[in-house]
Amino acid sequence: MLDYYGPMTLPKRLRIPTLLLAMALFTSNGWAQAEIPVNSELNSTLMYELLLSEISAQNGDIGAAYQLMLDAAQKSRASQLYERAVDMALNAKAGESALLAAQAWTRAAPASKDARRYLLQILIGLNKLPDTVDPLRRELASLTPKERVVAINLLPRYFVRASDKAMAAKVVEQALSPELTQSITGPAAYAALGTMRLLAGDGQGALSAATRGAALNPKAVEPVQLALELMAPGLPGAEALVTRHLTVGATPELRLAYVRKLLDAQRYADAQTQVLQLTAAAPTFAAGWLVQGSLYLQGKQIPQAQTALEKYVGLKTAEPNAQGAQTDSGLTQAYFLLAQIAEQSKRPDMAEAYLARIDSPQDAVRVQSQRAAILAREGKLEAARALIRATPESQADDARAKISAEVQLLRDYKQFSLVYQVLQDAVQANPGDADLQYDLAMAAEKLDKITEMETLLRQVIAEKPDFHQAYNALGYSLADRRIRLPEARELIQKALEFAPTDPFIQDSLGWVEFRSGNLDKAQQILQAAYQNRPDPEIAAHLGEVLWSMGQQAQARSIWQQSASKNPDNETLRETMQRLGTP
Repeated sequence: MLDYYGPMTLPKRLRIPTLLLAMALFTSNGWAQAEIPVNSELNSTLMYELLLSEISAQNGDIGAAYQLMLDAAQKSRASQLYERAVDMALNAKAGESALLAAQAWTRAAPASKDARRYLLQILIGLNKLPDTVDPLRRELASLTPKERVVAINLLPRYFVRASDKAMAAKVVEQALSPELTQSITGPAAYAALGTMRLLAGDGQGALSAATRGAALNPKAVEPVQLALELMAPGLPGAEALVTRHLTVGATPELRLAYVRKLLDAQRYADAQTQVLQLTAAAPTFAAGWLVQGSLYLQGKQIPQAQTALEKYVGLKTAEPNAQGAQTDSGLTQAYFLLAQIAEQSKRPDMAEAYLARIDSPQDAVRVQSQRAAILAREGKLEAARALIRATPESQADDARAKISAEVQLLRDYKQFSLVYQVLQDAVQANPGDADLQYDLAMAAEKLDKITEMETLLRQVIAEKPDFHQAYNALGYSLADRRIRLPEARELIQKALEFAPTDPFIQDSLGWVEFRSGNLDKAQQILQAAYQNRPDPEIAAHLGEVLWSMGQQAQARSIWQQSASKNPDNETLRETMQRLGTP
């Protein structure tokens, strides 16, 4: 569909041929008859009218140009001329004139799909939504069932700019009413209706539509794709719709889409379960292995991560269209992760071999940062920093990425004073960057500059009220120091409003409950957070709560299990030493 009042390509396609056709009939002795196709009513008079129309348009007299072109179209009944008349009106932002031309076109050529689509788009652009019902029904009725499903899936895009989204949803429901009982087209129709309701802010109505569409055909993907969009704390029924579909033979692509939704919600344990089912059911579906390898690496399950990532690389490079695959974004990510595993395993030659496979200029900063990590592990920290700083900046955000890479490198080697200096310089150079201010606050906290940390975090919150990490960091800092605990709880709960399933914010809430003496509540919160994300710091906090409740054996078990995968984690190690656990 054309974007109403938007950029048009039609002048380039139609203006020159129209002029050339007219001029071909003109000779030094005046107008001459040219050889005209037998199915055309074009003649010298009509050519003169077309030429005059185009000259008027070029001289800025769009009204006269439009009238001449429409008259020529009606005389010739040529679709190209109707289309040109519509285009002239649209470019002049004369919506009613465009509508008149489109209506005349549909009367002259009732079987023309282009005419119907123009008419529909113009009606939507003019906000004449009820008038779209009949054109929509005629358009759909002209298609085969398979074509109709495709058209129905595209339908919400037509109405995305409608000012009255609720009315648009009602119009779509009326237009699709003949389809809503059909097993072939019904699921797509309900999904389109649900999408329109969602655009109108009616989430529950959208879920109802998705549910009814799935009931028509449990194997249809359109209602489930809508349900994936509806997965949110306020609409728990959406996820149930998705999980029911997974039991009737979902495609690997759809299951992977569900995995990504779980990852977006930071439900890592659930995502891991689903991706294991995905790779078991579809072992040749490469993308599943990449996600599985990433999750294993995140969970410090290094051998499993390497196996999964190598499986992904093998599948991708064996694909028939694998020429130039080294630039594939998925392969690039896999090579980065494999290089990271090799570097952590003290195999720099293998790490470099993986990095050498990446032929992606936009990833130059990441490649050099990984090489810098190899240098740093060899004791060449300053050379590593220099390598990062010397990397050319070919992308808009490369300068920012280089700062982040250098800061992370220094953090890894506990050079917190240098981290603070680098970030101070970066904040001065980029005073409006909330992420840099937040990072500087965290660096200040590491140097026990607590007042500065709090000032910076409050500044971030004031400038960017939805920056939930700042609320969490400030709340956790207060709780950890056992001061202003009610305020700490309020800050952390505010962070949870933005990210209710974030296990690290849940950990902060559990910690403030522990500091407040609410041991049972703290255990419940921390247990759920640790189950979702077995992070060593969450393990440290959960173990300390259990220890305080007299459950020392369980605390030791959690600590030792986490320490086996994270032997260098300071929080976990300090907790175990303080409470006398080797």
